[in-house]
Amino acid sequence: MKKLQYIIMVSIATLLSGCNDFLSIEPLNEIVLEKYWTEKADVTSVMNSCYAQLESANCIQRMIVWGEGRSDNMYGGAGTGFDLNQVFKENILETNTYANWESFYVCINRCNTVLHYAPEVNAKDPNFTNSELRATIAEATTLRALCYFYLIRAFRDVPYSTEPSRDDSQVYQLPATPFETVLDYLIADVERVKDDAVKSYGEESVENTCRITRYACYALLADLYLWKGNYQACIDYCDKVIDQKIIQYEEEREKNPTGYSVELYGKYPLISESRVGTSFAGNTYTEIFGSGNSFESIFELNFVNNQSTENSAVASYFGSRTTRTGQIGVPPYIFENAYAGTNDYFKKTDCRFLENIYRTNNKGFVQKYTCQSVQFRTNTTTGAEPSVTSSIRSNSYANWIVYRLTDVMLMRAEAEVELAGNVEVGQSLSDEQTRHYRNAFACVSAVWKRANNKRTATSDTLVYADYATARSEMEDLVLGERQRELMFEGKRWFDLVRLCRREGENTRMISKVLPKFQENAAAIRVKLSSRDILYWPYHRNEIKQNPNLVQNPAYETTNSEQNF
Repeated sequence: MKKLQYIIMVSIATLLSGCNDFLSIEPLNEIVLEKYWTEKADVTSVMNSCYAQLESANCIQRMIVWGEGRSDNMYGGAGTGFDLNQVFKENILETNTYANWESFYVCINRCNTVLHYAPEVNAKDPNFTNSELRATIAEATTLRALCYFYLIRAFRDVPYSTEPSRDDSQVYQLPATPFETVLDYLIADVERVKDDAVKSYGEESVENTCRITRYACYALLADLYLWKGNYQACIDYCDKVIDQKIIQYEEEREKNPTGYSVELYGKYPLISESRVGTSFAGNTYTEIFGSGNSFESIFELNFVNNQSTENSAVASYFGSRTTRTGQIGVPPYIFENAYAGTNDYFKKTDCRFLENIYRTNNKGFVQKYTCQSVQFRTNTTTGAEPSVTSSIRSNSYANWIVYRLTDVMLMRAEAEVELAGNVEVGQSLSDEQTRHYRNAFACVSAVWKRANNKRTATSDTLVYADYATARSEMEDLVLGERQRELMFEGKRWFDLVRLCRREGENTRMISKVLPKFQENAAAIRVKLSSRDILYWPYHRNEIKQNPNLVQNPAYETTNSEQNF
């Protein structure tokens, strides 16, 4: 029986993963289906395959490239592949491999399959209880929403379906559904299932961060509402995540009052850069990115505790045990003269530029995720830049973080700024506007203080009055802190796209991205001014296979634009 079950599991996994394209998905074998969807273990197996697909190199590569490759954080590194190099040059064609969305639609189809067949298993297997069914539906629905969220942020309008591929009669030549419509579907879906999601898989369980929980639902909803422009709903869901972390902090502090590495920065509990009583920093990096599944984690893809496959996307793009130089490089202006105090991105006290960027021969490469641990002195007698001691992973088993606490805090800050409304330079703030700005600044200040190893306010160089002069100043404060805190985590380009959508123009995005282009800057400025250029083209193969898809105008011979 065990052998038969193994054959069935392998058969369905092969069928599920063998899709060449969402628009021509192979149907599941009917004989396998009849025998397969009979017990709880079958549901668990395919649910696990949904996570496995998100952990595939193709998915994580696109999380990186779609989310950040076109931003001011990244450009060509060592041995950069042709298509990736074209992305960095803003020379993207419909044949570019990163315009292929297959890997995300494979995961969507697996989620749809679970959602279709799990209720049938509930009716057949008494061990698969109603509460477990509801939790599974919440899990699969949220993963599906996350996949579609990546797709609409990258492509804007995408084919949308909630039906799995089951037989040859199904036609998947679907037209693209508009961005706003898909966004509304995703919000409604996650809202419907959030209360059925598991709060905890058990004390100290890594599944609390490596599987969908109710708090992962909340983080995703906060992000969805931020893109929707429903800023109060974004704040409400951010607070649900933050409040849970405060409770967790209080419980852990009570158990271990002296040895706990989490401290309060304002009201926000964060892992300290330097433990109390030590003169070394790097603890934040080591716990969040080295060990993984940290206190601050909300949802991350699991490699550290799984180790069935390496995180090859990180190894290839950022670096590995065999080389510290990956295909993705870091523009010099991000890190040059940071310790001299003249860098526009990082203060000399900011631990993040020492932790996240590997510098060699005046070139920069991504260090985040590649090291098991990072350590450096918080002060020196000479005032010179401290030497960083980093332990490179023996194997590339870094977890990939999708949501963590500081991301949520900075979403909250952005929403507070937008709720304050338009404030021009020299305009007096109302009490309500002041409240929103103070709330936003408190979130940014907590993240900044932790990164700069500031436990008191006496030496703060981040001052509220310097930014509470206009909406644009507060927006840049939040956007800048998100850039520093979440650098190389697949967030920056999406942040800039959201800014452009909100403003209805690309001017501020261009001013931030253009400095990385050393050639053809004038032509690139013109290209980036198009609203449609914010998004990727549909891959040529998709256009050929699906006559209902209409190519993004930015990648056709004409320059016509569509409205946001």
